Amino acid sequence: MQGNLTALLITSFIVLSVVLIGFIAGRNKSSRSSVEEWSVGGRRFGPLLVWLLVGADLYTAYTFLGLTSTAFAAGSIAFFAIPYTIIAFFVSYFYLPKLWEVSKKHKLTTLADYAKGRFDSKFLSLLIAIVGVLMLIPYIDLQLAGIQDTLTVAGTGYINIKVVVIISFLLVALYTFFSGIKGPAYTAVIKDILVWVIMLFLVVSIPIIHFGSWGSMIDKIVTDSPELLTIPTTGPKGIPWFLTASLVSGLALFMWAHAVTGVFTAKNADVLRKNAIYLPFYNIVLILVVFLGFAAYLVLPEGSDPRFALLNLIQVSYGGVVQGLAYSTIALASLIPCSIMAIGASNLFANNIYRDFINPNVKPEKLTMITRSMVFVVIGLALIFGMLFPTALVSLQLLGVSGMVQIFPAIVFSLFWRNQTREATIIGLLVGLGVTFAVYSTGKTFGIYEGFWGLSANVIALIVLNPLFVKKAKDKTNPIMDQLFTK
Repeated sequence: MQGNLTALLITSFIVLSVVLIGFIAGRNKSSRSSVEEWSVGGRRFGPLLVWLLVGADLYTAYTFLGLTSTAFAAGSIAFFAIPYTIIAFFVSYFYLPKLWEVSKKHKLTTLADYAKGRFDSKFLSLLIAIVGVLMLIPYIDLQLAGIQDTLTVAGTGYINIKVVVIISFLLVALYTFFSGIKGPAYTAVIKDILVWVIMLFLVVSIPIIHFGSWGSMIDKIVTDSPELLTIPTTGPKGIPWFLTASLVSGLALFMWAHAVTGVFTAKNADVLRKNAIYLPFYNIVLILVVFLGFAAYLVLPEGSDPRFALLNLIQVSYGGVVQGLAYSTIALASLIPCSIMAIGASNLFANNIYRDFINPNVKPEKLTMITRSMVFVVIGLALIFGMLFPTALVSLQLLGVSGMVQIFPAIVFSLFWRNQTREATIIGLLVGLGVTFAVYSTGKTFGIYEGFWGLSANVIALIVLNPLFVKKAKDKTNPIMDQLFTK
């Protein structure tokens, strides 16, 4: 289908303007004066900015395109995104403030930093850093896929899509290198305003355009395609998959390096408590976006590619101006999270791999430059990987969720369990990763989300083996343990 020149021009103008704002946000040299300033903004962000930053971080183009695609192809299974985020925010209320207080006092910028200090273990820190970096690459690739799909629909016949995608991501890498977290933080304000305004406009107007009203659309779904409104009771993605996927995804959400980067920008722990209460408001948009997938199923021709369901629905519903505003919203929902993800991955590599194992005596100025420079490596690897293996991205990202949840016991349990031992934690993490990859590679899930099997094995190994090493742990202490457990 031919693109729309007006939509392409509006999309290009908005995206380039936002990228320019990203550069302007870092015009003060203090934003790149240290790793702490560059990666977590000196921990000075208030409730609204953290809410917008974490929202921009977690609600990406993949969220909107993926939800409509899943609803288009598989129906109500797409609703699993709603309980999983609620689980994530509810649980985070109890542990993120405590984690923030430790990170603030000891100047920690990654979860691997915390694990190293809490357990006096560079090896555990290395494991968490490697898992974090490897699992983030496919996630960054999905943002690449989001901008590529958007430009394909908007710009077919006018531009070379791959060249423009590469240029877009290089611009993001440049402003991230230059501005650090302040770039995506301030541009997230624009992105989130667009998400709320444009997505709500779409979910209100599309049912009216094609069906006359929301009620008529629901009636047509009930009459013509009632299977869209039910979750299968059996099969590979039935109710057991729905429940375990929601739980695992919820526990994994703040284990991602980019998510915790947004968390560590907060100026105090109360900001995170407030965010745990108010972040679920984003689910209003998510619920309605799922129904756009149902609308696309009814409106688009049979045989349409689910991957382009939302984009093609926009294309057949509006003229060039609204298309441009909608496409630019989705494009920004690709580029801004990509920036935060690159910061998280770069931080893990520079601090927990390079500094801890390659050059322990590195000077702070050099470490800051290496951390910033890794942005180009991370985004470059994502570009290469995404272009070589475009069909593997979604499955690898789902595997990434299953992999990231395996560090949950190492991080969250240890905030409350004083006698949790280093040895049992490491073994549990390795067992969890091994089981997850074994289940994923064999396909023997028995209708359960892969990560649930791995997390269960992880926790069982930790609980069973911990007593074997606990004698030494009872007498052990360090500054982080003192802060956590000394009244």
